[in-house]
Amino acid sequence: MNRILIKNAEILDPSNGRDGTGDILIADGVLSAVGGEIRCADAEVVDASGLIAAPGLVDMHVHLRDPGFTNKEDILSGCRAAAAGGVTSLLCMPNTNPAVDTPETVRYIREKAENADARVYVAAAITKGLKSEEINDLRALRDAGAIALSDDGCPVVNSRLMGQAMRLAPSLHLKVVSHCEDLFLSAGGKLNEGAVSQKLGVPGIPAAAEDCGTAREIALAAAYGVPVHICHVSTKTSVALIRDAKRRGVQVTAETAPHYFALTEEELLRRDADYRMSPPLRTEEDRLAVIEGIRDGTIDAIATDHAPHTPQEKADFLAAPNGSIGMETSLAAGITYLVHTGMITMTELFRLMSTAPAELLGLNAGTLQVGAPADLVLFAPEERWTVDENRLHGKSQNAVFKGRELIGKVKMTVCRGKIVYKE
Repeated sequence: MNRILIKNAEILDPSNGRDGTGDILIADGVLSAVGGEIRCADAEVVDASGLIAAPGLVDMHVHLRDPGFTNKEDILSGCRAAAAGGVTSLLCMPNTNPAVDTPETVRYIREKAENADARVYVAAAITKGLKSEEINDLRALRDAGAIALSDDGCPVVNSRLMGQAMRLAPSLHLKVVSHCEDLFLSAGGKLNEGAVSQKLGVPGIPAAAEDCGTAREIALAAAYGVPVHICHVSTKTSVALIRDAKRRGVQVTAETAPHYFALTEEELLRRDADYRMSPPLRTEEDRLAVIEGIRDGTIDAIATDHAPHTPQEKADFLAAPNGSIGMETSLAAGITYLVHTGMITMTELFRLMSTAPAELLGLNAGTLQVGAPADLVLFAPEERWTVDENRLHGKSQNAVFKGRELIGKVKMTVCRGKIVYKE
């Protein structure tokens, strides 16, 4: 029997309100005992004095680039990056090559991830080839193991197809997660439309592009009485739309990403394509609105939208594809910009990054309850470190927090009862 005994940790568990010093015993992949002083003669002992033990992060928005773009990332390298950031479960997006629109591709991802350093769950494509022309066989995708649906990377342009998928999904126990963007409004844009795009003379993407997409998804959810989850919220108006919809009883949930509560469009003045992503970094007013949405419960979860690209692709500021990596820095970014600034507590951060996304996706995760899977992170909450993009664990270096000092350092990650990362 494989046993790990973690001693003297500050145990933080949003699922039951636990926050106190104690031990944790892991046996055969599950949490055997939690809290108090635990003795076990034949366990591997980990001294966690000064560290916090918390449920492993559940990142519900990740691009693993596999199949088809494995020069950027693959399932195994992406999960190594996840483990180094304390992420033990992740939802991978379907904009691969081929797109995740057949049972065979779903099974390929699940089989390749069986021995990875994190648990990989699959979001399958809503439409064939992500083309918004024909809906996929959603039941077959579910039967192959998909747990969510999205055309992330591009929205479902055809509202009829989107409504059809949203109405079918609940009976199949699938979560619809939506990339909200009006492509007619965003066409040709490279960064947020505003003062910085004007200063650089670069075509902009108006906040209205996201807002119109958010409004449509809310309207469909309200009209049909079905749930929808809004991805990577970045604008003040989208936050307001979601807040209002929740007050009206619409079944809408939402996530944001660390770069939207930490950074603004001002970063683009350095003409570095690593700061270009979709949706783009917005204004300070938008950033503050996102934080307020986190604080008042409008935003339910924090995910990374981890999107690796090669240095060669990111070399040209205007021609580069959108996206930045984020799994190795997400916890520290949350601590630095939300906890240390007094916006939320550490317990609230882990609810947003672990417990809530697990609940949204219907996963047995996000908890340190006895009998739960042994997926957890040990971290030093006050340790300061500078992000060196060349020392990260994935294949790409397009890290949006590169060169910045962050607070909170992952020291160990346990997934399926095994130590998958140790500093």
